[in-house]
Amino acid sequence: MPTPDSAYTAFAALITSHGHKVSPAELHGMLLGRSCAGAGFDAEPWLEDVAELLGAPVEDALRQALIGLQEMVKAELTGDDMAIALLLPDDEGSLKDRALALGQWCQGFLGGFGVAAGDKALSAESMEVLEDLAAIAQVQGALEESEDGENDYMEVQEYLRVAPLLLYAECNRAPVETAEKPSLH
Repeated sequence: MPTPDSAYTAFAALITSHGHKVSPAELHGMLLGRSCAGAGFDAEPWLEDVAELLGAPVEDALRQALIGLQEMVKAELTGDDMAIALLLPDDEGSLKDRALALGQWCQGFLGGFGVAAGDKALSAESMEVLEDLAAIAQVQGALEESEDGENDYMEVQEYLRVAPLLLYAECNRAPVETAEKPSLH
């Protein structure tokens, strides 16, 4: 049973109270994906992406929560910590529900990253991370309620706490300015 005061449960209740069916995991994944791809941290483009996903304008209470979520993501990506806090159901929920949310998170991440990155060239290592996310998104229902299933879930979750940092570092490097070489005539 999910903890009623978990961030995931509170966010889910807020989204549902506004008549939307998207999961908090998918929204968080989308935000992280677009941020890692270089979309920046301006609130309006983020809120426009959410409105498009929801198919409706973002209401004020949800708007404020989404801006707060973006500020948290910005602090994590630009700070010194080497991990991201994932917006997923707590460990009290069923493994099936947690794995489903993990898949939704990956789908959101890939969607957000794809839109923001466009045709940006990526390193082989970054491409491998994206392929891993696509594979994780597909195995949502494959984890069984067992100790091995729990261990697999925890390993994937730990991977997802650090893998986006590689993509962020690659896609948000400051361009190296090259000085013009004087021409010799």
